[in-house]
Amino acid sequence: MQILGIETSCDETAAAVVADGRRVRSSVVSSQVDLHARYGGVVPEIASRAHVEIVNDVIEQALVEAGVTLRDIDAVAAVHGPGLAGALLVGVSAAKAIALAIDRPYVGVNHHEAHMYAALLEDPGLEPPFVTLVVSGGHTLLIAMDDHGKYRVLGRTVDDAAGEAFDKVARFLGLGYPGGPAIDRLARQGDPKAIAFPRPMLDDGNDFSFSGLKTAVVLYMRKHPDAEVADVAASFQAAVVDVLVTKLLRVAEQTEMQTIVIGGGVAANSALRERLVEEGETSGLRIMLPSIGLCTDNAAMVASVAWWRLAADGPTSLAGGAYPSLRIG
Repeated sequence: MQILGIETSCDETAAAVVADGRRVRSSVVSSQVDLHARYGGVVPEIASRAHVEIVNDVIEQALVEAGVTLRDIDAVAAVHGPGLAGALLVGVSAAKAIALAIDRPYVGVNHHEAHMYAALLEDPGLEPPFVTLVVSGGHTLLIAMDDHGKYRVLGRTVDDAAGEAFDKVARFLGLGYPGGPAIDRLARQGDPKAIAFPRPMLDDGNDFSFSGLKTAVVLYMRKHPDAEVADVAASFQAAVVDVLVTKLLRVAEQTEMQTIVIGGGVAANSALRERLVEEGETSGLRIMLPSIGLCTDNAAMVASVAWWRLAADGPTSLAGGAYPSLRIG
């Protein structure tokens, strides 16, 4: 079964063809970074218009790279939430139109769930149960995946998501947008132990809070305007990684699960990946890290989820819409 996936939840326009939920036939991603860079963040109206202009071309390219036509597609899927309302509607509308035109099922996919399935595309032998950290610009979630479609949200951010904190700190330091990769690059030149930034809520449950850490960076720079920016970036990044990894390992212990999976844009952070590999070697836990291309928003993970969802729940009604505040669990 070949599924065409479409992703337009934020600032990437993506389409992919995946066979049997595991085998990626094609994956095309068109980034809008250059459009939003001058504003220091994603502008919803610009994102929506850009999706409208390019979504058909991206879908066509995905089909060509997979060596198929629309008539070879068995189902069409799109992220229907969470995300930017206007952006989501572009992908949902495109998917519904194609599904209706070729008389195939339509499947609406939860964006969080899609990030959890990215690792399954890397390792066909991976199966639940496992603990997942979904960490991106808009979300920081700890989720226990007991089985396909069965989730327990064990922790979430109470204010800024980790990726949001990266972007805001990078903007304050004058590093540009997107902030995560900029801080990651600069941090390699700095000392992660140079500044003792706080580890918010480190020992306070499984939820996250990064707003105070962002404020701590701002206050430090105001008191030390001549501070080495690379040291600030490295120390800030170390604090974020420490909180993420500590809570992730804690949840793995609480649930007695031996496999850890990460997903989302911040999962591409080199310090986070290195720390998790080290922890895996020390603890004996199985650590699954998606490739960089599958960490950021893409449509292959969307099509993968859709395969499982279609088998378990059947198609999504064409009467369904987009759900910007959709949750999981």
